[in-house]
Amino acid sequence: MTASESTQALAFVFLVIFLAYVLMIMIPFLRRKPDPEGDPESFSWHVFVPCRDEEAVIGQTVGRLRGQFPNAHVWVIDDDSDDATASIIEGLMAGDRLVHLVRRTRPDARQGKGAALNAAYRALGAWLPHEADRDRTIVAVVDADGRLASNALRQASGPLAFGDPATGAAQAAVWMSNRDADRPAKGGKARQWWGRYLVRMQDIEFRTTIAAMQCLRGRTLSVGLGGNGQFTRFNVLERIAASAGAPWHGSLLEDYELGIHVMLAGYHNVYMHDTHVEQEGLPSLRRLLTQRTRWCQGGMQCARYLPGIFGSQYITNSGALEAGYFLIMPYVQLIGTVLWPTVFITMIAEGALSADGLAAWLAASWWLVPLIVLTGILPFAIWPLLYRRAGAAPGRSIGTALAWGFGYWLYMYQSYVCVLRAFARLITGRNGWAKTRRNDESDGQLLAREA
Repeated sequence: MTASESTQALAFVFLVIFLAYVLMIMIPFLRRKPDPEGDPESFSWHVFVPCRDEEAVIGQTVGRLRGQFPNAHVWVIDDDSDDATASIIEGLMAGDRLVHLVRRTRPDARQGKGAALNAAYRALGAWLPHEADRDRTIVAVVDADGRLASNALRQASGPLAFGDPATGAAQAAVWMSNRDADRPAKGGKARQWWGRYLVRMQDIEFRTTIAAMQCLRGRTLSVGLGGNGQFTRFNVLERIAASAGAPWHGSLLEDYELGIHVMLAGYHNVYMHDTHVEQEGLPSLRRLLTQRTRWCQGGMQCARYLPGIFGSQYITNSGALEAGYFLIMPYVQLIGTVLWPTVFITMIAEGALSADGLAAWLAASWWLVPLIVLTGILPFAIWPLLYRRAGAAPGRSIGTALAWGFGYWLYMYQSYVCVLRAFARLITGRNGWAKTRRNDESDGQLLAREA
């Protein structure tokens, strides 16, 4: 077998695996049924809100959480903010005993989201009375711009979530709060159109593709936790801390990493599709790439858990395979950045060198066009159609959904840019946690944090 044939064979194997995975996540997503709800009064709820310079959003977020869930404690972790974040929370604490402030100062502060959450975990552990039922004490993590759905605690209390003693953690679906905003970005009409496009693509991504992945994981018992809208039993956090030193660890994908530790501790993670948390979609490509590069690098870091995952007596075989696929995918994408262009260039070169010439080869190879559409574009373009089918875009026509399908296919190429940036950061030892700037902040703020 020649080098060209070997390259094409490897590309074919990668393509078949990818298409099989798309089919595997789509089936449970389309066939899922609504989850039953439970009684939130059966549990004690504590919401952790990590903050670093969040004065633009934190007051509204805490007020909304306290208004929606009057029995839930809200723990705001101020990671040595330079703005008025801590002062805003101190003002709220004066009139509400269920609002708490965990203050961190440098040099201990600004060590990443995981370190901030560990500080809140220790504060809550010290605050809880000795007789507290830690098994029924639930910790939720909500971003400073997060908006939990009103049924979140009812869903989390359900028999498929924390009503099941085997459940250690749960993850809510994620929506973009500004998906229908008229002006998601500052600037002229072109920039606003671009901002609307990026935000809509993120909403489609989370409400279809990522949701479908989570539905499959629900069957393989390998649901991944996200940084926003995650719920965990406090006694499970204690069990992880007892064996690993702290619940959250140093990966830049500290949420997914926590989910791995929950599974290794002998518990299940569940996905709650019938409730959600809303967060800001990013109307800036620069900020989107910064965020996704951090996530991708964190996933690469978590690959070190693969031996433990495959050797665990608690993780199912299918769960280990699914987690393995997710954790090696960034490395497969790295290969793809070289493999796919090589295959394309090789095929064109072979056609040019053929006896009949390139034009004749192209005429005889017309079947490549529908093949590319079916295997390269359709697996991405179908998700906006399912997005519309699920009622996520009321009033939008089928034509709009088809246009979104083409746009979503193009949007997904950002993952190749991010994997290259993440790998470069990984091999050069750059592991800093880059905070994503909020949409309400001015363009002049926080530029250094996006470097």
